[in-house]
Amino acid sequence: MLKLLEIENLLEPLRAFGREKPIYGSCAGAILLAREVSHPAQASLDLMDIAVERNGYGRQIDSRIAQVAVDDGGEFEAVFIRAPIIRRVGDGARVLARYQGDPVWVEQGRHMVTTFHPELTDDARVHRHFVEKL
Repeated sequence: MLKLLEIENLLEPLRAFGREKPIYGSCAGAILLAREVSHPAQASLDLMDIAVERNGYGRQIDSRIAQVAVDDGGEFEAVFIRAPIIRRVGDGARVLARYQGDPVWVEQGRHMVTTFHPELTDDARVHRHFVEKL
């Protein structure tokens, strides 16, 4: 994804868009919105004060479906596919859900990320939350 954005000269236009409009990124989108990316380091849009580790839960074979605890109570099913791990959350960001103690759903200002794929379940809470932010 990053390579295509660079080839098409879309990084700066996306960065500018994100300074004005809300963006929701799932999985690779969380990597793209992060301030810091590791394993390996790469460019990003630097729109959220989070640090992510690419493929933090392992390779494709380590992909999984898991129950995730929502910080305000309850849980939901999350599909992790070569998912990143959020290693650091800045002061301006808010963790909404965790898996194995790590943040997996974070919002900051107008932006929001998940390290899982909510579009692969029937649960609309994540998408509903983002739409309500608009």
